[in-house]
Amino acid sequence: MASSESKELRTSIGGQALIEGIMMRGPKKQATVVRTKDGLVTKVEELKLVKDKYPILGYVFIRGVVNFVNSMTVGMKALMFSADHIPEEEQEEPSKFEKWLNSRLGNDKAEKFTITLAVVLGIALSVGLFMILPTFLAGIFTLHISSAIARNLIEGCIRIVIFLSYMWLATRLEDIKRMWAYHGAEHKTIYCYEKGLPLTIENVRLQSRMHPRCGTSFMFIVMIVSILVFSTATWSNVWMRIVLRLLLLPVVVSISYEIIRLAGKYDNPITKFVSAPGKALQRLTTQEPDDEMIEVAIEAMLLVIPETPEEALW
Repeated sequence: MASSESKELRTSIGGQALIEGIMMRGPKKQATVVRTKDGLVTKVEELKLVKDKYPILGYVFIRGVVNFVNSMTVGMKALMFSADHIPEEEQEEPSKFEKWLNSRLGNDKAEKFTITLAVVLGIALSVGLFMILPTFLAGIFTLHISSAIARNLIEGCIRIVIFLSYMWLATRLEDIKRMWAYHGAEHKTIYCYEKGLPLTIENVRLQSRMHPRCGTSFMFIVMIVSILVFSTATWSNVWMRIVLRLLLLPVVVSISYEIIRLAGKYDNPITKFVSAPGKALQRLTTQEPDDEMIEVAIEAMLLVIPETPEEALW
C-alpha cells in the first residue's frame, strides 16, 4: 500500500458532518451513516447527477453554481435524515407550521417543501451576511473615500472579518463542536483512503484533519475571489453596488469552485499556497474526533468507495 505523500491518490470523494453522523459522497454512491443508541443507521443512494441529464451543466464555469446548489440540497436532506434519528426525549415538539404543512401536503411533499425552503433561506442568509451586509457597511465607512479600489478593499476586509467572526462564534456552541469533530473524522478518513492505507481506526486517527477540498476552504476562497471580481464593477451608490454584487455572485462561485477543484486535484507549491489559508481556518471548523466518530466515517466511506481506486480519481 502507498503511504508516502508523493504516492497519494487525489480522489473526488467528499462528505459532510451531520448530527451524530456523516454523509460521504463517492463517484457513484452516496451514504449517510448516523450513530444512534441502538447502533449505526445507514442510508445508501445511487447518485443521479444533473449533468448526466443536461451535459451543458457539467461544463467548466457552469458546474460551480450547479454543484453548489446541489450540495446544499443534498446536505440538507442528509442533515434532516440525521435529525430524524435524534432520541425522542431530545427531539423538539413539531411547530404549528410543521403540523399544518404535514396536514396540507402530506409527509413526503412537506419534507420536500421544507428542504427547498431551508436551501433558499440558507443561500439568502449567506448572501445577506457575507455579501450584502459588508457592502452596506463599507458604504457607511467609505462615504468620503473616492477611490473605488480602496472602497472595495475595505469591503473585502469587512467581509472576511464577518466570516471569521461567524466561524469563531459557531465554535462556542457545544452541539457545533461535536459536528466539527465529525467533520474532522470525515477528513481523516478521506486522507487515509487517499494514502492507500487500510481503513482502520488506528490508521485514520493518525491523519490530518485539514483537507484542501473542504467547504470551509471553498468559502474562504469565495471571500478572496469576490474582492477581485467585484473590483471590475464599481459604483458610487451603495444600492447599485449591492445589485452588482448579486449579479456577479454566480461568477464568483464558479471561479471559486474551479480553484478549489484544482487545489484538491493537484499537489504542487501553487495549490499548497492556495489551500493554506483555508486549511488554517479548518483549525476552527474541525476538531479531533473520538473513536466512535471515526467508526461512523469509516462505515460511510466503505459504502461509497468504488471497486478500484482509479474509479474515484478526478
